[in-house]
Amino acid sequence: MDYRKKFIVATDEKLRLADIDPDDTQDQGSDSEAADLTEQYRQKLADMQTLLYAENKRALLIVLQAMDAGGKDGTISHVMRAMNPQGVSVSRFEAPTPEERAHDFLWRIHSKVPRLSQVGVFNRSHYEDVLISRVHKAIDKATCKSRYAQIRDFEAELLDNGTHILKFFLHISKEEQLARFAQRLEDPHRNWKISEADYKERAFWDDYMDAYEEAMGATSTKHAPWFVIPSNHKWFRNLAISQIVAETMADFGMKYPKPSVDLAKIRREYHAAAVAEANGKKKKLKG
Repeated sequence: MDYRKKFIVATDEKLRLADIDPDDTQDQGSDSEAADLTEQYRQKLADMQTLLYAENKRALLIVLQAMDAGGKDGTISHVMRAMNPQGVSVSRFEAPTPEERAHDFLWRIHSKVPRLSQVGVFNRSHYEDVLISRVHKAIDKATCKSRYAQIRDFEAELLDNGTHILKFFLHISKEEQLARFAQRLEDPHRNWKISEADYKERAFWDDYMDAYEEAMGATSTKHAPWFVIPSNHKWFRNLAISQIVAETMADFGMKYPKPSVDLAKIRREYHAAAVAEANGKKKKLKG
């Protein structure tokens, strides 16, 4: 199953989140059945990241959006841990500061875009400014549509400069969200994650679904596609995202760069001498 084709948001069709089952696990029956496959994709992710770093010609930006308790942190922990942390940056975007509000809404995003050879992950993103801002009527419809156009242009510019983009909406049900809130209330290690605002925002659930549908439909493009990932089952979420990221990176056609030195000379003049020196030291130790 190619989850890229299954879960991509088409640019020429109206998205209806109500038609996508957040409990969907496709052909995977259980966590245990999917574990080996998920690990295979994680290994592929590690290999692809090494190529990305060595080639040093492009970057990858992964955008994660979800309702509260949707699993953004869990996705970062379970999927991105396959990669070398030296080559991964994670940026989280909260409510804008006064300094950020004094600039255009994309101003704070630019500096967090990963540099060439790196993978960047946005835990929430520039899309907050067409989601929560729209739901709470901080912007009107005209401004919202204008921002969609600015986002499309911004993401096209990133690709022109070597940054590939994958965007994921982690789709959970309202019931699943409430169950996860309950877990946070009962688990001392998760108590810090819960707030009154989490419950208050549930009153706007339908408004958020409308906002997500419109935003993803308006900004899912060939160069920066959106994927709606059924995420009630965390293990399936991890499997699907691992596959999509790994297979997309494989399609980049990356190659290791050619050596910048004369390998024959290195072998002849330096490596052979180093081996001889090491063997000589071994003989002295034995003597």
